[in-house]
Amino acid sequence: MLATNKPPAIFIMGPTACGKTELAMQLAKRLPVDIISVDSAMIYRGMDIGTAKPTAEELARFPHHLIDIRDPDQSYSAAEFRQDALGLMQQSVDAGRIPLLVGGTMLYFRALEHGLADLPDADPQIRERLSEQAQQLGWEAMHARLKQLDPDSAARIHASDPQRIQRALEVYEITGIPLSEMHARQQQQELPYRVFRIIIRPLKREILHQRIALRFEQMLEQGLLDEVRAIQQQYRLDESAPAFRAVGYRQVSGYLAGEYNYSELIQKGVAATRQLAKRQLTWLRGEQADYEQIAEQAISIDKLMNLLKEFVTQGN
Repeated sequence: MLATNKPPAIFIMGPTACGKTELAMQLAKRLPVDIISVDSAMIYRGMDIGTAKPTAEELARFPHHLIDIRDPDQSYSAAEFRQDALGLMQQSVDAGRIPLLVGGTMLYFRALEHGLADLPDADPQIRERLSEQAQQLGWEAMHARLKQLDPDSAARIHASDPQRIQRALEVYEITGIPLSEMHARQQQQELPYRVFRIIIRPLKREILHQRIALRFEQMLEQGLLDEVRAIQQQYRLDESAPAFRAVGYRQVSGYLAGEYNYSELIQKGVAATRQLAKRQLTWLRGEQADYEQIAEQAISIDKLMNLLKEFVTQGN
């Protein structure tokens, strides 16, 4: 790594249930860092159990920015995240500290590092028409249509992700240009930081699957059903709400609506979480790490700290 005048920043990235938050707090004990959450579900107030949000005690000891900044009936875009994160990173540097960004929302990391394409604003009429078509045909059929119009976007967007399917089709209808092509055209916006990447990647996928299954069952034991009931009651949300795109919440919502039994809820919740982890790992394959932790082994904090201290001092 070459010396540079850019200030340092630390990224901790990895799939769900791999221990990112714990590692961030371990580093916060040893370095003057400000933790910035990179998680599209932890932004929502009241969504604590199902997002594996740090406890109140942990947040009091290790404050996290960009947690609990929206109500579940509000939206939050990748562009808003980028603006907020850059502002917080600058505040951290101005205070003589190091921004530490941790999370698993890869779209947010991409937006932060490379900027966003200049996409058209939402068109309510087109959205309404697409929603009506989806009700008649189903989202799998809408995903199949997207595959014909924009195969690259369809390959990245899961068939069970209605909001992103709708947006990709909407962009195509407004502009006549595939969303993937618009992203490819976007101007690269260089991040004004030198970044030390810590990517947590499990050596064996089976171990991660076991952790995912155990954690989802623990969330149910801790009161996830009551958490979702309370959110639905307060905000009158259904599974199409942006907040309920979060893994686990959509599945619990279906269970509470009587669509399947408790055993099926567990199966669906675990399966959806495994799919999320698979997508995260696919994205991470293209990322180069400065330090890699194998989830099944104890991380060498001392070794990591030596590398981080060397990295921080290189720009001085």
